Parts: sequence; structure tokens; C-alpha cells
Amino acid sequence: MAANDEMGVKTQLKLIETMMAEGRRSTESWGWTFLLWGVAYYVATAWATLGRSNWAWPVTMVAAGVLTGVIGARISRGQPETTLGRAVGSVWQVMGISLFLVLLTLGLSGHYNIHVFMAVIGGMLAVANGTSSLILKWKMQFVCALLWMGAGVAGCFGSESQASIAFLTAIFFCQIIFGIYAMTLDARRRRQQPGAIHV
Repeated sequence: MAANDEMGVKTQLKLIETMMAEGRRSTESWGWTFLLWGVAYYVATAWATLGRSNWAWPVTMVAAGVLTGVIGARISRGQPETTLGRAVGSVWQVMGISLFLVLLTLGLSGHYNIHVFMAVIGGMLAVANGTSSLILKWKMQFVCALLWMGAGVAGCFGSESQASIAFLTAIFFCQIIFGIYAMTLDARRRRQQPGAIHV
């Protein structure tokens, strides 16, 4: 009886490990979204700063959201969806919608400033990255969570230029570099398993 229980526990642990590996592979295959949103953040920042436009962020974020939806739908069409993939994807969808609404209303209400912006964006991206990293047991993504949290805190205490530097630095490491890293892992895995179906 005890041997059967031990086998059952080992089987369940193996299943959990397999699910987590599949979840990480799924996240790696979405690495392009980190890169896309990093570029979108840079575009919106440049447009808002150089063009002094209140429309820079809403227009750029909506465009990036639509582009993510269109490309994501084409990539995932016909691919099986995992429970873990849905869970991680839901975290990011809720964070994106919340971030968009909070920042839009801050801008429309006239209460937007770089310090509030950094606290909100740093905190929300830290939560999304941290939650994903804990679900997937992915240390590199947890580092991104810590960097976003650090940027959010630094943005609260520093000058406007220091807050901007913290934001741009966090984008570079947590969106651009992490996105390229995830895409590289995904491409390497695809080369090693040419006949495998990827989610």
C-alpha cells in the first residue's frame, strides 16, 4: 500500500514538473510580446517627450494591444491550450487591461506625473512577472520582477530624470533583453525538436 502511495506521489510530481516545463515553453514562445511591448514603451515615451502629446501613450498602447492580439491569434490558431498557459496568460491580460485603464484615467484626470506613473507601472509589471515566475519556477523572470519593483520604488524617490532613467533601464532589461532571451530559448528548442508541436 505504501509503495503504491509513493508511486502515486512520484507520478503526480512528475506531472507537475511536466506541466511547469510546458508552461515555461509556452511563455518562451510568447517572448516576442515582451520585445514588442518594450519597443512600444520606447515609442510612446519618445512620442510623449518629443511631441508633447497626451495621445502618445493611449494610441501606442492600443496599437500594441491590437498587434499582440492579431499576431497571437495567428500563432496560436489550432494549437492546444494548457491550463497553466491559460493561467499565466490571464495574469498578463488582467495586468494589461488594469495598467491601461489606470494610466488612461490618471492622464485624463490630470493627476499623471512620472512618479505616479513609475509606481503604477513598476508595481503592476513586478506583480505580473513575479506571479508568472513563481508559477513557472523561472528565476530569470523573477529577476525581471525585482527590476520592475526596483524601478517603481526608484521612480518614487528620485527626480523626474532619474525616474525616467529607471523606467527606460527596466524596459531594456525586462522587456527587450528578456524578450530576446525567451525567443532565443524558443528558437533553440524548435531546432532541437523540429517535429514537435509548440503551444
